Amino acid sequence: MKKIRNSGGSVLGGSDKVFEIGNKLFLLGLVIIVAYPLYYVLIASVSNPYDVYAGKTFLLPSKFTLEGYRRVFEEKSIAMGYINSIYYTVLGTFISVALVITSSYALSRKSLPGRKIIMIFYVITMYFGGGLIPTYLVVSKTGLMNSLWALILPGGVAVFNVIVARTFFETSIPEELYEAAQIDGSSNLGTFIKIVLPLSKSIIAVMVIYSMVAYWNDWFTSLIYMTDKAKYPLQLALRQILIKSQATATMIGNMDGGYAEANRITEMIKFASIVVGSVPMLIAYPFVQKHFEKGFMAGAVKG
Repeated sequence: MKKIRNSGGSVLGGSDKVFEIGNKLFLLGLVIIVAYPLYYVLIASVSNPYDVYAGKTFLLPSKFTLEGYRRVFEEKSIAMGYINSIYYTVLGTFISVALVITSSYALSRKSLPGRKIIMIFYVITMYFGGGLIPTYLVVSKTGLMNSLWALILPGGVAVFNVIVARTFFETSIPEELYEAAQIDGSSNLGTFIKIVLPLSKSIIAVMVIYSMVAYWNDWFTSLIYMTDKAKYPLQLALRQILIKSQATATMIGNMDGGYAEANRITEMIKFASIVVGSVPMLIAYPFVQKHFEKGFMAGAVKG
């Protein structure tokens, strides 16, 4: 009888074989559940929208067309939106990660006076906030309106990220390293730069992913604080294109066959916009994925 070995090379018994097969099938099912919606949106973006709603695009595109993408990319605002979004995302991610890592490191040190009180103030902001109007007034009075700083600074420090990173520093970096660095005469800043940061690549990768996705997908903040269309990020530019397309469909609704055609184009633009807005993040994720799981698990809040 042929013996079955698992990924570690050990021989599996009867019950182990069943568990191994069941585990792989379960994980395969999870992959399908997660990946299929992405695949469905992709094939829907190159299909006739009426066939999509009729359920004819379950696995393969129907009446293949790239008209939705053509309509999206023929808009001049898309190129500028991409440039703006990349700029806002890169700069915002750098500032946010720098603020989160430095503050969480300081809060992880037991020698910091009043660190528990400071942490309480951090946590309070997770549950209570002034709301949109006070935030708008602060941004307006500080002269940040219609600038990239209005998109970056108000949400620069996410308390949840601080808690995750602080837990990582407390549980994953031995106290003996700090003591050894202190004996060698290293300053707090030197210890942070030369010892802590090189050992924190995994949690930094997690913070980068969190911040990057948040800044890339943020369109509402731009809608509130941006008045210059040349500064619109990609998400807001796509929203404006979709609104214009829907308005056009409504305006020509009285024409024979006009509304149906305009509505078809609107639906194609909708699916194409989702893909256009998602692709950059899907491309960027694999480069930090190898650190993501390790950092997330090590930085998880422990009971």
